[in-house]
Amino acid sequence: MKQEQSRMQEVYQNLQEWLGDTSDNEVRSIVELIEQAKKILIAAEQIPEQQVKQFITNLKYDLSDFYQQYQADIKHSIYLDILNESIWENLAQITDKSQVEWSELMDDFQHQDGYHVGDHVGFGQLQCRACQHCVTYSHANIIAECIACGGKDFNRISLTP
Repeated sequence: MKQEQSRMQEVYQNLQEWLGDTSDNEVRSIVELIEQAKKILIAAEQIPEQQVKQFITNLKYDLSDFYQQYQADIKHSIYLDILNESIWENLAQITDKSQVEWSELMDDFQHQDGYHVGDHVGFGQLQCRACQHCVTYSHANIIAECIACGGKDFNRISLTP
């Protein structure tokens, strides 16, 4: 068990390092590209300075637009959603569930009539009142309709430590 936890921590650490390196390299590459474009344009004497400034402004706008579209694509990426959920699931497996039960207890008191679509829920398992289908939440989320029957009302099932 400890060996598996250690292996999972190592995989998670490697993933974090890879994401950090990728982010750093992408930002550095974009900054270098902009700086190189500035030098080339300024060196070209036949281009008035006003046109150089306009070009740089347009380039920054295009990069900003590209970034915003990229962020929108990320929100709809099935791969990144699966990756995110798998990381949360791995963290949930190594969590002390008895401590989670205590932290969720106050939330359960506030939801004595159960949980409903649109409610916020933390770590745990919800069971649809209509069809008894269970959904496991490994991190804070907003409750969606039951994927089995479209039900909107749920009961929280206690975790087994």
